[in-house]
Amino acid sequence: MERKQPPPAPPATRRKGAPASRKWLVVPAAGEAREAELGKHRIMEMTGLPTRDLRVLDPDLSSPSTILVRERAVVLNLEHVKAIVTATEALVLDSSNPLLALFLKDLHARVASPDVSSTGSATDRSNETDQGDGNGPAVALCRAGNAKILPFELKVLEVCLEHTCKCLESETLALEKEAYPALDELTSKVSRLNLEHVRHIKNRLVALSGRVQKVRDELEHLLDDDMDMSEMYLTRKLAFQGFIETSSRVDSNKDASTDHNEKEEEDGDDEAETGRESSAYVKPDIEELEMLVEAYFVQIDGTLNKLYHLREYVDDTEDYINIMLDEKQNQLLQMGVLLTTATVVVTAGIVVVSLFGMNIHIDLMKDPETDEQARIKNIKFWETTCGTVAGCLAIYLIAIYAGKRSKILH
Repeated sequence: MERKQPPPAPPATRRKGAPASRKWLVVPAAGEAREAELGKHRIMEMTGLPTRDLRVLDPDLSSPSTILVRERAVVLNLEHVKAIVTATEALVLDSSNPLLALFLKDLHARVASPDVSSTGSATDRSNETDQGDGNGPAVALCRAGNAKILPFELKVLEVCLEHTCKCLESETLALEKEAYPALDELTSKVSRLNLEHVRHIKNRLVALSGRVQKVRDELEHLLDDDMDMSEMYLTRKLAFQGFIETSSRVDSNKDASTDHNEKEEEDGDDEAETGRESSAYVKPDIEELEMLVEAYFVQIDGTLNKLYHLREYVDDTEDYINIMLDEKQNQLLQMGVLLTTATVVVTAGIVVVSLFGMNIHIDLMKDPETDEQARIKNIKFWETTCGTVAGCLAIYLIAIYAGKRSKILH
């Protein structure tokens, strides 16, 4: 009897919610840049970052600008620049974005340039390396740090900060160029179209001020935390780790015939030396990084001041518009007072006319018997009419005079 074959297994599909791969531009410290499809787990293995740090770079979440310093990497989320920097390479997300074209060009040029800062030279570094005491490349790197060599991670940080500050400053200048004429036009002519234009400008101003303020806060937080700045020297930390591993291998090959006391003394010396090295690693010379961050902090603070002055100009324009509207409202109120007073005075005349219109027997309303009586009746009619009008006018003028004297009317 033939055994039935089991049905073929369905094709493997990606589990719902599994991390999808994204396209990253890998820029190594030495070599050509390349594009690679990397998933979250692969990036976590390469950089040692937890998942919560990678969420900061997710373009679907619209996270604010953030600088995260970790043991093996630095996460940079500055506006549209989203990158992970290690001691040997930089991973840039969404490299096809046209806004990153100038940034990537500057990054390639800066990485390809010599690793020399303004306070050091390549000749000095080569002399210091040649005159080393045989402790290996790690010590040479440490001395290179004293010679103010700009490490790879600080190069990438500088390009990111420079590009972010330039983009925010250009947006600020464009907003200023559009805002000031619109505000001046609004002060000269208050219309619905001008008010709508200024409203859009104010919304953009509030949003841009928040973005600039966030970048400024991140740089200020970094300047206030010396430990974070020391942790950003990834190349130096990598050099110390290599030096410690090399020293451990050398110590393991020593002669095993040494006395136990001598071993304890040597171990104590090694621990003391390692402690000194660790203290130098924990608190390295962060002056160069501090100066770098301070320079861009001053630049972003200047951009924020421009936005602050623009916000003050908008507030002043709003106050001026409110004053104009209050003045118009006061004029309307005065006009209402004048019309109300005139209505009261006319009402007084109507009362007089109503009194004369009542069915009361008076000489003025009797039919004249002779022409002389008719003439006298006509004269009395006009005297009564003119007297009523003059009385109403006099009452109106007295009311206006009383209002101006009491400063109710201007």
